[in-house]
Amino acid sequence: MPRTDIPDVPDVSAGWYLDVVAAAARLPGWVQLAFEFATDGVVVGFALALVLLAVRARHRPGIAMATALVGPVCVLLAYVISEAIKGVFRVDRPCRTLDVATIAPTIAHCPELGDWSFPSNHATIAGAAAVAIWWSSSRWGSVAAAAALLAAASRVIVGVHYPHDVLVGLTIGAVTASALVPLLAPMASPLVQRLRGAPGGGVLGRGPATGVDAPTVRLPRHR
Repeated sequence: MPRTDIPDVPDVSAGWYLDVVAAAARLPGWVQLAFEFATDGVVVGFALALVLLAVRARHRPGIAMATALVGPVCVLLAYVISEAIKGVFRVDRPCRTLDVATIAPTIAHCPELGDWSFPSNHATIAGAAAVAIWWSSSRWGSVAAAAALLAAASRVIVGVHYPHDVLVGLTIGAVTASALVPLLAPMASPLVQRLRGAPGGGVLGRGPATGVDAPTVRLPRHR
């Protein structure tokens, strides 16, 4: 049995990782391919969802457009935070540190040395994107939350992250977006309204045909 006493890695997380990798090795080939695709494909799906929400917001009040626009900004900030933490802890990938070859080969190729494990950037992006999407649409956000959990779990299943890597990543992303979207969107709403009235501002849409979009500290979530 491979050793699990890895510095800066909880023993229980290392043990769970080995159990998951062993179970993943017994999955049918097409299921393994599906998880390998999902580990990056879900993140691409989040990007497309954020773009579609911005397009939809062109016909909504300025606060809705502001919410859609600050979402990707919050995702980027969460990623920067995750990268900074990686540089501090510099924890190597489990597929490199643990002798997983004695159990089964991992589904995904092990990242190069220096591409640190803790926390998971994929999970961080997924957590932030899911919350950002939820602020624009609670219905879309419910689907995004499930997709975020899938994206995080897939990083362990394909063998490139410890379970605690993805749990911390999800938390970083969700907390960052939860704190910043309701803070930044009302601040950006007046700017969106001014840009909508400026030459070339039509790319942001015109919003409702009637009514005035006044700045507000309450951020409505659309379905």
